[in-house]
Amino acid sequence: MKAVIKGAGYILVHTPDMVLHNGTTQTTERIVNPESEYLKELPKHLRSFDEVCAYYPNQVYIGNKTPDDLAALEADKVRGWVDIKCDVTDRYGKFGQIMPQEEFLLLMQACDVFQLVMLDKDFVAEFKPQFAANPLISEDIVAKIPEAQTEAAEIARLVEEEHSEGLYHNGKLVGCVKRAHDIDVNLSSHVMHEDIVSKASSVLSILAAIKSTGVAKDDVEYVIDCCEEACGDMNQRGGGNFAKAAAEIAGLNNATGSDTRGFCAGPSHAIVEAAALVASGTYNTVMVTAGGCTAKLGMNAKNHVEKDLPALEDCLGGFAVVLTADNGVDPYINLQMVGRHTVGTGAAPQNVIGSLVAAPLAKNGLKITDIDKFSPEMQNPDITKPAGAGDVPLANYKMIAALAVKNGELQRADIATFPAKHGLTGWAPTQGHIPSGVPYIGFAREDILAGKIKNAMIIGKGSLFLGRMTNLFDGVSFVIEGNDGKTQEAGGVSEEEVKGLIAKAMKEFAATLMAQAE
Repeated sequence: MKAVIKGAGYILVHTPDMVLHNGTTQTTERIVNPESEYLKELPKHLRSFDEVCAYYPNQVYIGNKTPDDLAALEADKVRGWVDIKCDVTDRYGKFGQIMPQEEFLLLMQACDVFQLVMLDKDFVAEFKPQFAANPLISEDIVAKIPEAQTEAAEIARLVEEEHSEGLYHNGKLVGCVKRAHDIDVNLSSHVMHEDIVSKASSVLSILAAIKSTGVAKDDVEYVIDCCEEACGDMNQRGGGNFAKAAAEIAGLNNATGSDTRGFCAGPSHAIVEAAALVASGTYNTVMVTAGGCTAKLGMNAKNHVEKDLPALEDCLGGFAVVLTADNGVDPYINLQMVGRHTVGTGAAPQNVIGSLVAAPLAKNGLKITDIDKFSPEMQNPDITKPAGAGDVPLANYKMIAALAVKNGELQRADIATFPAKHGLTGWAPTQGHIPSGVPYIGFAREDILAGKIKNAMIIGKGSLFLGRMTNLFDGVSFVIEGNDGKTQEAGGVSEEEVKGLIAKAMKEFAATLMAQAE
């Protein structure tokens, strides 16, 4: 049986105050150099919600513009797309939406089942109607926001005296996240804030995917969360389960689920696992989801401020991909063409690309040039270039092209045109796991269905050494292909073959009866 991609949801959450108070670049600076000129200057570089909605890469992320549209723009060599206002500024797109900070704080409270998120009663009164009007937010989610809210003075006391993590809007304290235990650092207010943010943005991603795919909530049987956070307590630091927690709020009542972690490569691991679960017949519909990461907000903002650019890492990212049993129409994941960065692969870039790209293709008799589009780390170069990291997608395409030349599959003269022909311009926020291949899945499905391409390879890469357990890199890739229209049963036999086998068996049975009669 094939596992097909039914669709995807993509969301951004504009959180400028979390950039200031929760991004690790800023929280570290506040400890090391509290009087830093950078900290004084940063608020002047925060964008408004309207500016975020008018930013071209953001409109690509939610599906109002395409990667091809972005690639066609002539970006400034220094400022990139920063000064190009997109002709579409709608916060809602075909894949999802850009949620403003005030609505997200209410969503955080709706996702909190242990009464840890406290909000100012005046803030709730002002913005609850706006939250309820959001087309992705159902009445049952709105109903999770308590009628009784908190006085501003009590919130200030909780932050000042009870080690609660403040929630801010337009520079004003409007709420807090309380600690869930007096001494357990895994349940501190800081960690609970990270976890609830991740959960809430995952919920929004799930709801976006449900809307864009039309899949019924009750049809989803399994959810895999692949964000970069890990929730637990002092006895099980990363026990989870974000997947089931988000599914509960989103109303996926027939689903169970679990978490998969692999740093930036986590989404690719999770999608391969989901495809295998569907292809095996274990579950009919599986959703892979991930919320955003507060730690990475403003991660490169020092470089942006230094170059008089906006602090572009002002949005949490999230996504959800829905995989279902073969319907004979939607593109499918070819589980015979999965690339693996093994223990023995090593860290040399050529070895990494070889294991993830060339090896699975060669195993199936294909060349690198047989893949129409590659989607590796799709970071927005507006963010990474000022920080000195260059154009990450472009660097990946040059390595893939160089390997194709080495393998005799591409002429050296064609390296320059390879990125435009087989690559994509990066548009995803630097949220760690979010850019790692998956932003293109929604577009890849549409491009294959429209006949623009016949296949695409999604490449996830991760940095396992960040956990200080190993020096190994990580990575996994998979290929999405057009559906041939022949649905299959779990055993791998097509419907036509089943009919043929039945007809043959009946013919043999009739012959046996005739022989016995004689």
